[in-house]
Amino acid sequence: MTHAGYGRLVRWDELFADLEGRLEHELDVERQELAAEEERLRLGRIGLRDRIMAMARAGAAVGLILADGETLALRVESSGRDWIAGEVTVGAARHAVVVPVAAIVGVTPERDQLELGLRPPPSEALPDLSSRLGLAFVLRDLCRRRAGIELRTRTGTVTGTIDRVARDHLDLAEHEPGEPRRDRVVRRIRLVPFDAIVRVRA
Repeated sequence: MTHAGYGRLVRWDELFADLEGRLEHELDVERQELAAEEERLRLGRIGLRDRIMAMARAGAAVGLILADGETLALRVESSGRDWIAGEVTVGAARHAVVVPVAAIVGVTPERDQLELGLRPPPSEALPDLSSRLGLAFVLRDLCRRRAGIELRTRTGTVTGTIDRVARDHLDLAEHEPGEPRRDRVVRRIRLVPFDAIVRVRA
């Protein structure tokens, strides 16, 4: 091969190497854009309840701000289609609390919780039955147990026992906390729409 031919061969090699490098770069950019778009779509499908449940995986309480201005540090234990439940500590006592997702007006996560709440769920995690149950199911269970509750609404707090649960509201027999439900201790019956409920504390 002549010196001139060898020079042309080298230039062709350089050209192919340059084209290959450009192509690889463009493919990398395309892969990055595709991954970014997939991540945007994934984030667009995440609901508030899902993020709160993801934040709770670390076991720490999640800070919630409710529609009436109350703040809770809720140690989340379970959730349904439109509610979350867990424990709050008041003084030395622990109380079971149910919060409708619609009553949450803010979440104040710690920095590590914020990151945790954006991660996809573990691949082995399967949705459980409770994730499909609505707030009415939880309220009917409290009604069946005849459990005394503190019911916080958007306009105030009342105590009593749930007498019945309808499609979109409940009947609360109002009485003093700690009293078993008896006709003689019931002050009145209050019908409370689900939309007005901020939290239920057992």
